[in-house]
Amino acid sequence: MSGKNDKSGATPTLGNPKARYRYEIIEKLECGIVLAGPEVKSLREGRASIEEAYARFRGMELFLVGMHVDEYRASGYAKHEPDRARKLLAHRSELTNLRIEAERRGLTMVPLRVYWNDRGIAKVEIALVKGRKLHDKRQADKEKSAKRDMDRAMRRR
Repeated sequence: MSGKNDKSGATPTLGNPKARYRYEIIEKLECGIVLAGPEVKSLREGRASIEEAYARFRGMELFLVGMHVDEYRASGYAKHEPDRARKLLAHRSELTNLRIEAERRGLTMVPLRVYWNDRGIAKVEIALVKGRKLHDKRQADKEKSAKRDMDRAMRRR
């Protein structure tokens, strides 16, 4: 069965694996994202990137800056700006708490992933993060390597 109401898991999810390496994740928040029509189609094809993106407050609204969504090839006159700031949707209380926490502790907000929920709505997982130092990154690499070696040893048994 294929069509408009088919919400199968065929749509790609965009991830930001470097964020987990570069930053220590403090808190996560799921937000909706405001997209134009051609952006939705391009995002469903997986033609977007969030690696250099971050979230920023403008007044009392939260925007995702630096997310690149390629232009949809089949769109006629309806074009969109690939690198425009996109508004994020969350409850007022969540935004207030996020803003207070980010300003008080001097934290950054970065997207971890963009995905489609079970109702076919685009969501962004935003994280409050703190930058890691070089020695913290090395420690994370050591832990990752040790876990990989342990898993490999367990599989051989």
